[in-house]
Amino acid sequence: MANNDNNKDNNNFFNKNPLITFAILSVVIIGVFKILVGTNGGALGNASKRTEQVSYSKLKSLVNSKSVSKVEIGQSYIKATGSNGAIIYTTRIVKGDTKLVEALDTQGIEYQGFSETNWFTEMFGWLFPFLLIIGIWMFFAGRMQKSMGGGLLGMGNSKKMVNSEKPDTKFDDVAGVEEAKEEVQEIVDFLKYPARYVEIGAKIPKGVLLVGSPGTGKTLLAKAVAGEADVPFFSVTGSSFIEMFVGVGAARVRDLFEQAKKDAPSIIFIDEIDAIGKSRANGANMGGNDEREQTLNQLLAEMDGFGTNTPVIILAATNRPEILDQALLRPGRFDRQVLVDKPDFEGRVKILKVHMKNVKMDGDVDVEEVARLTAGLTGADLANIVNEGALLAGRKSQKTVKQKDLFESVERALAGLAKKSRRINPKEKKIVAYHESGHALLAETTVGAKKVSKVSIVPRGLAALGYTLNKPEENRFMMQRHEMWAEVDVLLGGRAAEEVFIGEISTGAGNDLERATDIIKSMVQTYGMSDIAGLMVLEKSRQSFLGGGQQATREYSDKMAENMDEFIKSSLQEHYEVVVARLEEYRDAIEDMVALLYKKENITGDEVREILISFEKKNNMESKVDNTLDEITEELKVDASMIDKSQVESDED
Repeated sequence: MANNDNNKDNNNFFNKNPLITFAILSVVIIGVFKILVGTNGGALGNASKRTEQVSYSKLKSLVNSKSVSKVEIGQSYIKATGSNGAIIYTTRIVKGDTKLVEALDTQGIEYQGFSETNWFTEMFGWLFPFLLIIGIWMFFAGRMQKSMGGGLLGMGNSKKMVNSEKPDTKFDDVAGVEEAKEEVQEIVDFLKYPARYVEIGAKIPKGVLLVGSPGTGKTLLAKAVAGEADVPFFSVTGSSFIEMFVGVGAARVRDLFEQAKKDAPSIIFIDEIDAIGKSRANGANMGGNDEREQTLNQLLAEMDGFGTNTPVIILAATNRPEILDQALLRPGRFDRQVLVDKPDFEGRVKILKVHMKNVKMDGDVDVEEVARLTAGLTGADLANIVNEGALLAGRKSQKTVKQKDLFESVERALAGLAKKSRRINPKEKKIVAYHESGHALLAETTVGAKKVSKVSIVPRGLAALGYTLNKPEENRFMMQRHEMWAEVDVLLGGRAAEEVFIGEISTGAGNDLERATDIIKSMVQTYGMSDIAGLMVLEKSRQSFLGGGQQATREYSDKMAENMDEFIKSSLQEHYEVVVARLEEYRDAIEDMVALLYKKENITGDEVREILISFEKKNNMESKVDNTLDEITEELKVDASMIDKSQVESDED
């Protein structure tokens, strides 16, 4: 057995290194050639005779002394046979010398010419270029085989592509997707006890499509299903089926399913299935993609080939379900679609706790407070936040991760890395401070606006010179009209503050104005929140299932467009005047806020509210600040928010 293993290893080495194999063979052939031909380049030679290399002058002396009996003259070499016939003298010819021939004639020694080449050397000269070309081809073919899964140019072999394993992941390792876990629980039960379902006549779903945004844990959930069922897990990506040769993908699909059937019960997991499962209707008029279509057709055929009793389950994941071919989604193939959504508040708490298990956390860490600040983030984002917090703590030589480390990592995730080394001149720093203070004031004094969590004038990310971080409200699936107008007011607060306190506007409010315009435009075109179009929907948006890119279809006249433009312009101006009046009213409070920002660079939402409430009491004003922070905090403990990174208001160059 040991010898067989060694031979197998040697064969693998030569198969994987064709260029080295070719080089070794070439050296062997040249060596044999040298042995057969001899060092003098003549005929095959006589093994019984000794050959001695001499100088040209020595050969002439041997001729003059009649110590040789025969001389053979070639193109570059001369061979002389000794008088006793037991030795052959060889030397390189000296061109232009005719005295050797004269000496041979004088001494009466037999001489003749000879060809330094023979059938072997001529054949080798013809074959060597072809051998060289074949060797180069073997080298590149070997490289292609490695990248394409083996076989002749990777054709028909998928075994090297498939990663078969038995994951250790369990459902306890997957948090924040409780509904999705419940949906796939029966798959685990079927793989463990298939007879129970067969006897009762139940048909378990053949395929389950996991749908969700990137980073929500689709792959982790698939591994957990295999781990709970304790069955082989065949994990591939959709792109690994596609090659430049038509038919390779289909052959790999066949091999994959054959392996899964042999190891049944088992699970096949195809990540990013949209790479091979795109709708064929879109490319029907342009010829489509033959390789992708053949691969998809083979996948459909293999899924149909499963019997209802075959204990093999196909799991697939995608974040673009809207582009999948309808043949994949019909009953009998991917019978069930499971949404793996972004976690809610309770889900984020559980996810954070899972990732904090192996990290030394300080006793002051409040997991729920971190979860409140991370609405709209995925499980992968939360894992990164915990890891970033640990890295920050390690950089400071701390023994544990503190709450401030986690808050800093949350800010990195939402607003980008702090650019403390970016030097901002005092003039720009002053503009940014008033700009962010304007955002913060309007956020705290406008009914329906998201309350402030933090205000900073430390540059972050690529373009943000400062930012206002708003504390998102949970349990929100929609926005009311007054809340959308409140969002517009907050966005206009930065530009208005520059005009009121600096006396001139800057480019920093460009993104704010763009977002404010988009909000009012959507109120008119989509939500029927204006008198311009009434209840008419002027623009139908075709948006992807998970909120990706969208295409809008315009369905209104030029006159309506003019009226809409006028409404947007007048609305922005009207609200801008209200915002300016609010800033004038709280002028001293803004100055106090700017002074504190200059001193600390970062202030919390509580400090902002403290400044505003103190100003209102000092001036006997009716409070506009919503001071029911404790009630808001309680509401934040339940979450199903769809708020994304737009909760960060930033200045952009």
